[in-house]
Amino acid sequence: MTQELTQERSSAQTTMQTFTLEVWGDYGCFTRPELKVERFSYPCITPSAARNIFDAIYLEFDKETGRPAHRWEITRIEILEPVRYVALMRNEVKEKISVTSVKKWMKNPADLSPIYADATKDEAGTDMKGRTQRQTMALKSPRYRLHGHAVLYRENHELRQKIERSFGRRAGRGQCIYQPYLGCREFAASFELAQDVSSPPTPHTEDIGWMLYDVFDLSRAGTSSDSSRVSLFEASIQNGVLNVPQYDSDAVRKPGVV
Repeated sequence: MTQELTQERSSAQTTMQTFTLEVWGDYGCFTRPELKVERFSYPCITPSAARNIFDAIYLEFDKETGRPAHRWEITRIEILEPVRYVALMRNEVKEKISVTSVKKWMKNPADLSPIYADATKDEAGTDMKGRTQRQTMALKSPRYRLHGHAVLYRENHELRQKIERSFGRRAGRGQCIYQPYLGCREFAASFELAQDVSSPPTPHTEDIGWMLYDVFDLSRAGTSSDSSRVSLFEASIQNGVLNVPQYDSDAVRKPGVV
């Protein structure tokens, strides 16, 4: 980061508001990248999954570019329920229809080549796209307290006030743009703006090792079509608390940075 950007962010941090959400659900699965075929969850929610819950409540977009005007940065994750795993057998689809294919079929329906979810082999015995059964080691009844604040791509005091007021109002009313989830979309998450943060987290201590920080480049405003850019950090849970470093810090390893 340049000195100017560093000073701008330092000045913003003195006035930014930190929000605390309490989130919970029946199940959660935050898949380790090295165990993707058979899903195995981290012992707690990842910063990217936590950020997605904040995004689900409120995300401001730039009117000129149509891209996000800010991102949510998670600073602290508190585990409120004991870490419990549960083994699940789930049917997963192997592939989804692309937007390009749909547009092509709309122009010429004769080119339609659907994906049959329950198909296994065609008449010639060739494997077809469909469902596959996979084992999942998920978390049972997870509950977290998430702390986060808005990081604007271009600092603006009035815009920051709008974002923080809008988020606080919507979170307080239980409103969201889409249903937040705990790692997988079928694991719906409930949330509320935490009022009482005095209850201690569960006494769980574990060195996780390398943990997924995010799958996108958070240093700039992106689009839904951007390619992935995975970042990692060394995570350690101490007495039920996972402290998350800033994305632009040296503690977060990014592609091309040694």
